[in-house]
Amino acid sequence: MKIEATTIIGLSVYTNSAVSVGEVTDLILDFNTNSIYGLYIQETNPELVDGGVPVSVPYRLIKALYNIIILKAFPEHIKVKLEEIQ
Repeated sequence: MKIEATTIIGLSVYTNSAVSVGEVTDLILDFNTNSIYGLYIQETNPELVDGGVPVSVPYRLIKALYNIIILKAFPEHIKVKLEEIQ
């Protein structure tokens, strides 16, 4: 199924267990293959990611994409060193 890349920006992203990860704010493109490499989430759920720092989610982890995005897998919690947040 082909979709326009810009329709992905602004979609909410959820784990496979229906926990909100955040909202897609940008895309990471692979110009060698002319495809989407990943989803960039600027403000993440602090319950999943220390400090709610931005993350990149590989596009291959998408399980379902329509009005929301459901991931096949996402870590239960991502720890970030304090120095990396500042």
